[in-house]
Amino acid sequence: MAGKVAVLNDLAGFGRCSLTAAISVLSAMGVQPCPLPTAVLSAQTGFESYFFQDLTEQMGMITEEWKKSGAQFDGIVTGFMSDHRQIGEVNHFLDLFHKEGTFLLVDPVLGDNGKRFSVFDGLFQKEMKQLVKRADIVTPNVTELCLLTDYDYDKIQNISETGDREALFSEVSKAAGRLLDSGVSEVIVTGVLFEEQDAAKECTVGKETGTGGRKVANLTVTREKTTAGISSFIGASYSGTGDLFASVIAGGKARGDRTEDSVRLAGEMIEKAVRESAALGISGKEGAEYEKYLWMLCKKTKESGEKKGK
Repeated sequence: MAGKVAVLNDLAGFGRCSLTAAISVLSAMGVQPCPLPTAVLSAQTGFESYFFQDLTEQMGMITEEWKKSGAQFDGIVTGFMSDHRQIGEVNHFLDLFHKEGTFLLVDPVLGDNGKRFSVFDGLFQKEMKQLVKRADIVTPNVTELCLLTDYDYDKIQNISETGDREALFSEVSKAAGRLLDSGVSEVIVTGVLFEEQDAAKECTVGKETGTGGRKVANLTVTREKTTAGISSFIGASYSGTGDLFASVIAGGKARGDRTEDSVRLAGEMIEKAVRESAALGISGKEGAEYEKYLWMLCKKTKESGEKKGK
C-alpha cells in the first residue's frame, strides 16, 4: 500500500459520490482510505427526496478514538460538510493529524453554475474560506473558486464564451492566484468550459483529446506555472465527478505521482465514464458508471511500482 489517506466526507446510498467514490478510487490506486463520515444520506441531494443524518457529534468521537490509537496519515481529504459546525470539527481534526509530511486536499463543496448551494449560508462560506487557507491542494470548480476569492464569476463566463482559451485560462489563473497568496501550494480548477473555435489551434498549456467543439479543462495553477488537462465536453453533468477527481488527485499524491499526471488520469477516466453513461441514458443524479474504469488507476499503480523498483 502507498500509505493512508483520511477522507472526511458524507456517505450517500445512491449517486456514486462522496465516500463511495473516494473509497473505491483510493483502493484501486493502492492507497488505504480511512473514512470519517460527515453525514449519512439515503441518496445524494440531487434526488427529489432523501434521508439525511448529520454526524457532527460522531465526528468528534471518531477523532478522539483515532487520537487515542495514535493514528497517522499520509494525506487528508475533506469534502461535503453540512454546516459551519462541521468545519469546526474538521479544524480540530487537522490540529491533531495535519502534521509535517501529511498533505491536505480540500474539495470546497460550495456551489455550481455561478451560485452558492441553497443548503449553505454566508457563515459557512466564510468558514470555508478559512479552512482552504490550511490546505496544500484545493480542487474548486469555477463557481467555488469565485466564491472563495470574491472573484467576478460573470467576467470569467464572458471570456469563456469568446472561445479565447488563453485569455480564459489566464483569468482563471488570476483568481486562483488569490488562493496561492493565502498559502495554498496547488489550485486545481475543475470543469473550465469553453468553445474551441479553431480545432487546429495548438494549446500551449496542455494536451487534449478530441478535436474542435466544446471542451472542458482542469487547470493546475501554482506560483510557477499553469498547466491544463483538456478533453471533449460530453454535454452531460453527473453526480460525483468532483469526488472522483479529488480522489484521483489524492491517490496520486499519496503514491508520489506528478500532479499533472494525476489530473490527466482523472480526466481520462471520468470522460470515459461520463461518455458511456450518457450513451446508456443513465441520469446525472445516478452518477457516472465509473466502476468498470477503475482498472485505469490500478494499471498506473503497477507502473509506479515498477519504476520505484529500478
